[in-house]
Amino acid sequence: MVKECEATIWNYRNLPCQYSEFCVSLQETNIIMKVYICQCNLLWCDCEGNRAHIEVLLSQAGESGWTQETAEGRESAGIEAGGLIVLPEMFSTGFITMPAGEAESDGFSLGWMKAISKKYGCAVAGSIATEVTDGAAQGSVVTEEAGSDVRNRFYNRFYFVKPDGSFVKYDKRHLFSFAGEDKRFTAGKDRTVVEYNGVRFLLQVCYDLRFPIFSRNILPDLYDAAIYVASWPTPRIRAWDSLLKARAIENQCYVIGVNRVGKDPSCQYNGHSSIVDPYGIAVVSCKEDTEEVACAQLDMHSLQEFRKRFPVLRDGDK
Repeated sequence: MVKECEATIWNYRNLPCQYSEFCVSLQETNIIMKVYICQCNLLWCDCEGNRAHIEVLLSQAGESGWTQETAEGRESAGIEAGGLIVLPEMFSTGFITMPAGEAESDGFSLGWMKAISKKYGCAVAGSIATEVTDGAAQGSVVTEEAGSDVRNRFYNRFYFVKPDGSFVKYDKRHLFSFAGEDKRFTAGKDRTVVEYNGVRFLLQVCYDLRFPIFSRNILPDLYDAAIYVASWPTPRIRAWDSLLKARAIENQCYVIGVNRVGKDPSCQYNGHSSIVDPYGIAVVSCKEDTEEVACAQLDMHSLQEFRKRFPVLRDGDK
């Protein structure tokens, strides 16, 4: 829960019309949403194996599979309907920069996300490597479009799937040139904000975290929480920790960061997945180098009270 800020209450009705209405609507809903972050190892280019492994981790909820922070400490509980499950970047293959022959073309992982979403009654978010051969690019997945050259066939695509089977997609805007991702992937152009059960989520992928202008919380697409799915390697993990907190503070929002553990042919990963509140405090974090599913609550009423008491977003660069 977002802590109260000791400051003079500011009259949010003096905000620009759109921002004022945004605050009022959320104040009236008193929404609390549970978010489940799945920090896991990924098998290299083994889509079926990764999907099966994640299913096992999720099924262990309530036994020893995931934990949440309470006043008494960390405790286990089951996944509740109405929440959100977040998976790492390219969760079905691991982070690949040579997608030909590895990117999915059968849509199984997107279909699997829909099945998991329906099973648990939760939205499911994650990035996949997907190949589209009929031009109907769907799903964070790597996509290949027919009739285009190699540079334009692949996308690192983020899917946000709802329990009714509908989904929203976002193409990774900032491609990781240091690893050659820009050589075979096409960058996305648009920001994507999706509403689910009264909470607005900004969709982001890994390297996007380093570029704050793209994620700035401004009209007309204000958001309550930013989701970063990642394959962020161990040598740069302190930057990950710091930037998650910075994005939360500067945008007065929750930040959900889900990273993998384990290793691939190029890198080692140690996790540090966490959910950060608008004060830059990690309300829940996964254990380092450990597979687990952790949970925290997003409290929309507390978020809006903070924004009204300390209206930073009103003064942001336009």
